[in-house]
Amino acid sequence: MMHNAYVQDLKHQEDELAIQYLPAVKAMAFRLKERLPSSVDFADLSAIGTEELIKLARRYDESKNDSFWGYAKTRVYGAMLDYLRSLDILSRASRKLVKAIDYIVEEHMLTHDEEPSDEELSEKLGESVEKVHDARIASSIYTVMPLHDQLQIGDEGAALAAVEKDELVEVIKKVLSGYKEREQMIIQLYYFEELTLKEISALLEITESRISQIHKSVIQKIKESIGA
Repeated sequence: MMHNAYVQDLKHQEDELAIQYLPAVKAMAFRLKERLPSSVDFADLSAIGTEELIKLARRYDESKNDSFWGYAKTRVYGAMLDYLRSLDILSRASRKLVKAIDYIVEEHMLTHDEEPSDEELSEKLGESVEKVHDARIASSIYTVMPLHDQLQIGDEGAALAAVEKDELVEVIKKVLSGYKEREQMIIQLYYFEELTLKEISALLEITESRISQIHKSVIQKIKESIGA
């Protein structure tokens, strides 16, 4: 009887630990949601993060880790990214469409300040507006993923699989060194500071479309550098 009471008390303590960091999980989900299209629900991200937080609190060993949130933060964020991956947002066919869209957008941006509309892309590609819209949403979801995920969009997965992580880091550094300081800052702010396109636009006084274009250009150059 005393043993059961002790176990219950222990579970209560672990749940209290999780409850303490719920606001941090919600803030993380909100921040990630800000960088995603409206089709991704904040409540879903928050629920996935909360579920992971509770699991982590129940197996947390403070003798091995100084800070619970330091231990849990990357795992909670990782669970949210795993949820986005599980949506299976890019079929093989839509990957080809995303690449075709990116090419047309890049050409269009050479002479315009804004990206072409779904209707304009639909006409140029001979695809329905719905298909173009869905492909662009899928593409924008992937932009919050780590670079390693983004590099596998398309048919380059096999080439990337052969590249060691350290080698990939060196390739990324080399590619970024070929860009102007301002363009390097965009990548830094987006991936490492996790700012939204809107925030970077306000900070650097550059359009969101141009930021998106630079981002895609960097991804493409990294792929080319690893022979993908």
